[in-house]
Amino acid sequence: MNHYEKGRHTPDYPTLKRIAAELGVPVTYFFCESDVVAEIVCQLERLTESEKRVLLSQLKSRE
Repeated sequence: MNHYEKGRHTPDYPTLKRIAAELGVPVTYFFCESDVVAEIVCQLERLTESEKRVLLSQLKSRE
């Protein structure tokens, strides 16, 4: 883990998936560039597919 934290190594996708599962976050969490976006990603992951579709529709209607 120390090598990942110091940037010496980059974890592959299966490793990221295991780390995400252990932390209880989606893999995409690791690629968020802000804390706000990371929190949004975590909240989105908790929604049902139906709720995600409704939210997506609402977001698209704002365009």
